[in-house]
Amino acid sequence: DEMFTELQHLTRQHEFVTGIFVQAKLNSRALLEQVFPAYEQIFYNVFSTTSLTVLSHCLEGSVTNWNEVIQGNLGRSHSKQWAHEKARKLEEVLNEWREIRRSPAQSKALLGMISLLLAMIRQLEELEKQMEELAENLPEVELMRSIPGIGTKLAAAIVAELGDVKQFRDAKQLVAFAGLDPGIFSSGKFTATSTRITKRGSKRLRRSLYLAVQCGMRKNANARIRSYYEKKRKEGKPYKVAVIACANKLLHHIFAILQKGQPYQV
Repeated sequence: DEMFTELQHLTRQHEFVTGIFVQAKLNSRALLEQVFPAYEQIFYNVFSTTSLTVLSHCLEGSVTNWNEVIQGNLGRSHSKQWAHEKARKLEEVLNEWREIRRSPAQSKALLGMISLLLAMIRQLEELEKQMEELAENLPEVELMRSIPGIGTKLAAAIVAELGDVKQFRDAKQLVAFAGLDPGIFSSGKFTATSTRITKRGSKRLRRSLYLAVQCGMRKNANARIRSYYEKKRKEGKPYKVAVIACANKLLHHIFAILQKGQPYQV
């Protein structure tokens, strides 16, 4: 189906850009620690759009009224009082920072990374907007979102990799497609007593399911998965083995939900 294919293109592109974004943040943080280490105490999220915009102005040295700059980039969740307090703190830090000698090359490199980060934030926002618009026409995404711990992006990623669930005869076949089925290792008369998953299917689907399990267990969002995880741990299973078992279980739930076309029942 063309819609599943389009959603798959979008989710994979989002995953690719996110990977580059993470690496760019690591590089930028290393440069920031060399160029302007005190800046990290100003904003809780140094890599928010507001923080990055303010930081670029700091490096360029072209602003006199920081309150206006911060207010001009405010999100709905922050007040004018918040902006005023940030501007006050920033002025204090800048007065000390201006007296310190810093590498012009590193400052320019940091400015370049900030431009790259801002461009990627815009690209990710555009991709997420397209994903949401496409997901509105796919009831499978809404059904997936009914599962506790699974948000829109994760739901879209899982549906994009699954495609039409009708192509699978049963849940066991879907588990095999995801590569979560156990492989049997044998040689001659020897057969291994412990088994590993085959990993022969979609690695993106496995990664999405792994994340869905972790999100479901966080704050006990998905009580069923959390209970199943604790059961496996009590049986002596290592953390990863228990999580993979939960992913297998979750995939059975997903198959039933999509086959019946009914939301997750708590």
